[in-house]
Amino acid sequence: MKIINSIVHMQALAIAPERDGRKIAFVPTMGFLHEGHASLLREGRKRADVLVLSIFVNPIQFGKNEDLDRYPKDMERDCQIAEACGVDIVFIPTAAEMYPSGFQTGVTVREISLPLCGASRPGHFDGVATVVAKLFNIVRPDLALFGTKDYQQLAVIRRMTADLNMPVEIVGMPIVREADGVAMSSRNAYLSPHERQSALCLIQALRRARELFAGGERSIAVLMKEARAVVMQEAAAVIDYIEFRDGATLQELDVADDSTLLALAVKIGQTRLIDNTVLGEVL
Repeated sequence: MKIINSIVHMQALAIAPERDGRKIAFVPTMGFLHEGHASLLREGRKRADVLVLSIFVNPIQFGKNEDLDRYPKDMERDCQIAEACGVDIVFIPTAAEMYPSGFQTGVTVREISLPLCGASRPGHFDGVATVVAKLFNIVRPDLALFGTKDYQQLAVIRRMTADLNMPVEIVGMPIVREADGVAMSSRNAYLSPHERQSALCLIQALRRARELFAGGERSIAVLMKEARAVVMQEAAAVIDYIEFRDGATLQELDVADDSTLLALAVKIGQTRLIDNTVLGEVL
């Protein structure tokens, strides 16, 4: 397994497989890997000849007073997980090289970036789209794998890739959950034992809405009321948003169907957690 820090070196390695027909699979991450990331890497290993992992905590997707400075890191463990999953190249660029002095170009994906996390974190998805576009140009993958826990992020990247005619297949992978149902996230490391227990309210809200939907309830107003009530029972939880949206366009809905997305962001203590489900899919 090679560890690369230089953009020029990474581009040179990426071009070589293209010349002899080998496929490149790519998993971009911010590090502090967990089983969710590992599931992406294992799938990438199956689908391609060369597997590339990037680890880069992207400063331009963090807003003021967000957790950029304290985002968890464990590079040694990340590399151990990468090697166990069959990664060929770990790309670990610096912020100074990714955004050199004078950098002023960005990518904006308009409508689909505006609701949900886009409303709560202005400019966040501009930072995501910009860094992913840069990484695609550096790594030159044939396919890139992303988790559906960050559902809106995946939607933004799919839209960007289609709109800009990027020759990259975007693969969305299922959410990986802990035994109690909490979605795996690097930010779970911030939670105290008591807060970790409180975090169960997210999956409980999803399950309640799904239970009602499976029983025939289609009113968004009713489903919303019930999901909010579950979260509000948890004293440590502060709701950022709980919303039902069209699973493809993220537009608002009045009536739910199998493709309806339920997405929520909830603050537990100082930690903002997100989760989601598509009502007609297996949770």
